[in-house]
Amino acid sequence: MKTIVFFLEEPSAQDALEGLLPRILPEEIAVEYLVFEGKQDLEKRMVRRMRAWLRPDCVFVVLRDQDSGDCKEIKQGLIARCREAGRPDALVRIACRELESWFIGDWEAVSVAFGNAKLKGLSQKATYRQPDFLGSPAAELRKYIPAYQKRDGARRIGRQLDLERNASCSFRVFVEGLRRLAAGGEA
Repeated sequence: MKTIVFFLEEPSAQDALEGLLPRILPEEIAVEYLVFEGKQDLEKRMVRRMRAWLRPDCVFVVLRDQDSGDCKEIKQGLIARCREAGRPDALVRIACRELESWFIGDWEAVSVAFGNAKLKGLSQKATYRQPDFLGSPAAELRKYIPAYQKRDGARRIGRQLDLERNASCSFRVFVEGLRRLAAGGEA
């Protein structure tokens, strides 16, 4: 059995993935999560954690928010760390700008998750057609859901995200990469 080990910068990423992954990965693929205390902790400790991983037949996925950094530089830095750890086959993905971009990319999922049908129409607004370019997607969610909390939102929305209609390019690239890994392809 293949195991995919996710290296994540924060607990809300795990919360979202727990609802999302069953619709992407076949049942025979096991999933494990290593959640770090932010992006600096992830980058500081990931090489040592990957090197120390003893179980065979595991592949790694590193997921990190872009925040205000340069996406390509961040990705290249993480890829270099994976190589340093002896895991050049790791899949590295960046959520552009934040994980919440993926949520805004599917306002219908947000609408269902929070029981508010009016949210569905937000996908028609020009502002949200390219959610990866928003300055603060979490702040955008709070405009319409004042009580929005990262972990609760991730749990609710992750289960509802549609794999095909999402307007977030970084979401679609993430899903495509996981499908390729699950099929035995390269990262």
